[in-house]
Amino acid sequence: MRDVSEKHAADDKVAVVIVAAGRGARAGQANGPKQYQQIGGGAVIARTLDAFLTHPKIGPVVVAIHADDGALFRRAAGANADRVVAVTGGTSRQESVRLGLLALRSHAPGRVLIHDAARPFVDAELIERTIAAIGERQGALPALPVADTLKRETAEGMIGETVSRAGLHAAQTPQGFPFWPILAAHEKAHHLGKADFTDDAAIAEWAHIPVKIVPGSPDNVKLTWARDIAMADQRLSSAPRFPDIRTGNGYDVHAFEPGDHVTLCGVAIPHDKKLSGHSDADVGLHALTDALLATCGAGDIGTHFPPADPQWKGAASRIFVEHAAKLVRERGGRIANADITLICEAPRVGPHREAMTEALSAMLRISRDRISIKATTNEKLGFVGREEGIAAIATASVVFPGDVPE
Repeated sequence: MRDVSEKHAADDKVAVVIVAAGRGARAGQANGPKQYQQIGGGAVIARTLDAFLTHPKIGPVVVAIHADDGALFRRAAGANADRVVAVTGGTSRQESVRLGLLALRSHAPGRVLIHDAARPFVDAELIERTIAAIGERQGALPALPVADTLKRETAEGMIGETVSRAGLHAAQTPQGFPFWPILAAHEKAHHLGKADFTDDAAIAEWAHIPVKIVPGSPDNVKLTWARDIAMADQRLSSAPRFPDIRTGNGYDVHAFEPGDHVTLCGVAIPHDKKLSGHSDADVGLHALTDALLATCGAGDIGTHFPPADPQWKGAASRIFVEHAAKLVRERGGRIANADITLICEAPRVGPHREAMTEALSAMLRISRDRISIKATTNEKLGFVGREEGIAAIATASVVFPGDVPE
């Protein structure tokens, strides 16, 4: 699990605390705490993590877990366990949130979302609405207007009165806040021994932090009882699903200049020219780097390795491919295959194809049968046909965890 102080690409990313330290006794203990029970072939908490880790505005994620649940959490979260920070929670939800917020101090996010692990049906639109409503001194609470008629019970179990539902809302999570004010509110409540708050909006209200209500989602239910788990499992198992397989494309071209070899797909090939470029100008690997980055929305090769940066002068392009493959794995992706087409009149690629395949297998950590390297000429047409340079086209397919709904 990563260090929460790790720098992120953008400072405006929103941090998240996911509360998962409870025992969930009402859901039944036969299959463990409710956040680790199976729905639709995966753990409840795994679906919750996916919702946040795949959102483009989310940065560091802290998960507050029970002291006994480290191994259980890793099994349930899978590859996503290495993308979050797991901290030991407290004996109450309120204390677990406080400890999660404290773990984010070194990152100093501007905004934070606090979410219950047992709400696995939170969606990107709800997350977006909540983030948009957070201000410098204002929190945000997704909620639904109360639809049922409300009755107040007497000590004898009789109806005492009918309570007006005008203006009443049922609170959901994620609840969003400016980071430092909500952390200060939690710390103040802790030092004063006030431990009876049922959600973070209540602490914000006590600390005089205004909270704006945003529309919640009827699908964003909290799984509390055993029947909730069963209904969630049925809902997911009956819904048409498709595997989350993403394909990225890349293209690169480099001109020839005087030299004695070209480097293609990591292999040096004797030739009467070389390719001109800031690095080793390996067009095949540059195209593949862009294809891999495309599968997880991570920009292009120039984003990560600016050509004006002197540290990449003459660098081996395998560095770029291995970096892109690492980013894919950090996002939970598994590289299914890589396909590269080299377009050139010369040199001949065929005699070096095996060595190229071996090199790519090591870079990508996939078997050779998942790698395809092809070469074609441009039939003497264009700059390639005039032997002024070499072009490459690459395609990469990556399987990410979770399913995509129909």
